[in-house]
Amino acid sequence: MSETRSEIVWYLMVEVLLFAFAALAHGGVLMTGHEHARAATAETIIAIILGAGLIMTFVSPAQSRIVALITQGLALLGVILGLIAIAMGFGPRTMPSLVVHAIMLITLVLGLLVAQSRRMQRAEGA
Repeated sequence: MSETRSEIVWYLMVEVLLFAFAALAHGGVLMTGHEHARAATAETIIAIILGAGLIMTFVSPAQSRIVALITQGLALLGVILGLIAIAMGFGPRTMPSLVVHAIMLITLVLGLLVAQSRRMQRAEGA
């Protein structure tokens, strides 16, 4: 596995686990007091999208970069919509939820930057 693909796979694995953790927490499986059905559903859908992207990196290694850009971009859109919902009062406004959303945001942005920078390096012949 190339170094670039390894980084992409690593980010996708971490993101899948992060969203699965959040979904289980909001579903009341990992902890109580933070249940929120809509957040759990959204995080489950995002975890599935990222998981499908992760699987695709093994099915079609040559497409790893584009798959990472698409799946992480969709996940980032979901997180942004979640933050907007929280700001509008539709989501849980707890400190753990805000911290997890911040971690999601940072992880997704870093993953996108890795996939994009590697794509640019490849295009430049580096």
